[in-house]
Amino acid sequence: MTAPTDLGTAPLTSSSSGLAAPLPGSPARLVGPQQSPAGRRAASPAADELLKSVFRQHAAGVAVITAQGERPVGFTATSLTSVAADPPLISFGVGTGSSSWPVVAEAEYVGVHILAEHQRELAATFARSGADRFAPPTRWRTGPEGVPVLEGVVAWLAARVVARVPAGDHRLVIAEVVTGDPAGGGRPLLYHQGRFTALRD
Repeated sequence: MTAPTDLGTAPLTSSSSGLAAPLPGSPARLVGPQQSPAGRRAASPAADELLKSVFRQHAAGVAVITAQGERPVGFTATSLTSVAADPPLISFGVGTGSSSWPVVAEAEYVGVHILAEHQRELAATFARSGADRFAPPTRWRTGPEGVPVLEGVVAWLAARVVARVPAGDHRLVIAEVVTGDPAGGGRPLLYHQGRFTALRD
């Protein structure tokens, strides 16, 4: 299955959506960045394509980030990472053009879900532009701190947002873990070469 077109994190396989957020100082600057009229260093087209090509080789876990506003929102992301153990911090990237960003920008808490290998359709749903992501067949409930918690995932966390760091047309969201459940079982879903896939033994 190829990646759909409306994810919360920045594109590495297309120009309008994607699965990971490049940060300032990325390898793009090694390939001949150009000076923009405003004085900001802009990556050359070659650098942009290099970054996309390199990260197509990077296998990443697939997560869904959720938050509660007037309605629940969520998006598929592969930018999730563990930042620190003391205090327990995680981070993920979200595009400011994402349909979920207005809620994530104001949310005090977020839900973080590690998808299982059988949840490719769920990953696609939370990446698809215009989809009602919380309508059936999506199974979810209101969890701790009011965050939407998806059912059937490998593991999930509820985390308190502590920072939103500007990173190009994205924000790097840092959050402190408050609770969760690591015992969902099963094997994780992966994203590699523009496709959702699974671990091989």
